[in-house]
Amino acid sequence: MSKGNILIIDDEDIVRISCKRALMPEGFEVKTAQNGIEGLKMIEEERFDIVLTDLKMPDIDGIEVLRLIKQRWADTVVIIITGYQTVDSAVKAIKLGAYDYIEKPFTPDGIVNVVHRALEDRKK
Repeated sequence: MSKGNILIIDDEDIVRISCKRALMPEGFEVKTAQNGIEGLKMIEEERFDIVLTDLKMPDIDGIEVLRLIKQRWADTVVIIITGYQTVDSAVKAIKLGAYDYIEKPFTPDGIVNVVHRALEDRKK
């Protein structure tokens, strides 16, 4: 039985693959999308407990993905992952409802821990 359904949206193959490799052995169902448009289409078709989305992507940035998810699926937990961390983008993401803001590079344990913490907090 799956512990939760997770979508990873990132334009970098290595990020999608490494997140998936870290989370699947933990019992999560993991899907991936190469960009924000593809990710939003997937969310239209399937419910996700958690979405991990990159901040900087070529089509729709992570802030816009976050905004759209929170408008339509408010109970979906969104975690921003980025290699371009700024205080402004972190504050904006948190104000828009992001659960957390993780800087690249991150460790597999770091991703697993934040996902477990998010699911625990969601149950409260």
